Amino acid sequence: MLAPPAPIRALAFHRRLPLLRPHHPTLLPHSPGPPPPPPPPPRPCPAPARFLMAFSTETAGEEAEEEALPGPAGAGGGGEVSSEEWQRWGTSSPLPTVVASVVRQLLEMESSAGEKMRFGGVGSKLKGDFKDVEDRKHRAVYQTLADSDQKLQYYSARQIGCRLLGSRGYLCQKCWLPMEDCMCSKLAPCNLWRGIRFWLYMHPKDFLRQNNTGKLLWQVFGIQAASLCLFGIQEHEDIMWDAFQRSGKEKVSFLYPNKSATPKSVNDLKFDDFAMSSGLQEGVQLEPLNLVLLDGTWSNSAALYRRLKERWTAIWGEEDIPCISLSMLSASVMHKLRPQPAWDRTCTAAAAAGLLSELHMRPELSAFKLEEQAEAVECSLDILLDALTARRVRLGRSITRKQRHRRDCI
Repeated sequence: MLAPPAPIRALAFHRRLPLLRPHHPTLLPHSPGPPPPPPPPPRPCPAPARFLMAFSTETAGEEAEEEALPGPAGAGGGGEVSSEEWQRWGTSSPLPTVVASVVRQLLEMESSAGEKMRFGGVGSKLKGDFKDVEDRKHRAVYQTLADSDQKLQYYSARQIGCRLLGSRGYLCQKCWLPMEDCMCSKLAPCNLWRGIRFWLYMHPKDFLRQNNTGKLLWQVFGIQAASLCLFGIQEHEDIMWDAFQRSGKEKVSFLYPNKSATPKSVNDLKFDDFAMSSGLQEGVQLEPLNLVLLDGTWSNSAALYRRLKERWTAIWGEEDIPCISLSMLSASVMHKLRPQPAWDRTCTAAAAAGLLSELHMRPELSAFKLEEQAEAVECSLDILLDALTARRVRLGRSITRKQRHRRDCI
């Protein structure tokens, strides 16, 4: 049960009381005290306070500097997240029930506490006294969940819910950059060959992250050709796996290195004659080859892979899932700004561009202009890098990435 507003305000007041210094003469209730000090001279009124929030433009684990921005609307303002608002962030799916429930709980707690939520730091985390109340509440809920899958769903929904509320009125809903840095007008859309479909299997900590590159794929190709699937959100995952079952396991591959018992390359991908012929015909329906990109930090990718493998085994009874590796991987332009743990690891969009380039080199696919589609993704990466760099320069932040591996590796 939530504490009433009065104790919360009392707790906040108590935290502002100064600690007694050693040897400080404490006064008894009725003892005469020294005369009060003269009042301090008046100071100019400060500017109106603004709620703060910041998103990281570094990889996970690095501290982000906070930037001033308007806070989200409270219970009397923005209210609950609608399906239309949800879909504007880059998905065609309905608003997941568990995410809607978390958002509703946050708004109810805000109303009971009598103060607006404030967000800030990496991942749009809650700030202030409200954070302590919400933290106790969510820990209590978490302990009531006995099933590990329910705990994962609640964890993911809470991450996503905070990001949704903390980004209102601040981030562009298409490019996930602050409104003043929106790059949408600079991006040129491009049609992806209908013989393939990208799936962005995204960790919730990458959702609405400014320097995430997976979002570029649906900005360039559209949300039907490059679909978002959020890790731990059952409704999202069911949509993706239903598509896999319609296509058949032969038309599903995961771009993830060194995990299959028999590693495969792009040349091992199979395209049937129907897919090859329909790619040049208008109005022909086909089940595309599903290419899954694991979108998250390298430290989180292991959890993404394990969950994919568990679902694959449950559906098709096979321990080994079909993974492919790129043979000509080059460093992404984002390496200039965002560190990577090793020279041979790259960002999601660069991996997609590399995959399209290697598909283009197959003679039977040369007619589908896959090289042009790869160039469209690379161009979007350049635009994102320029936008992030310009923002950091304007805010007086460094544009030199931290050294994470040996210089002679690149």
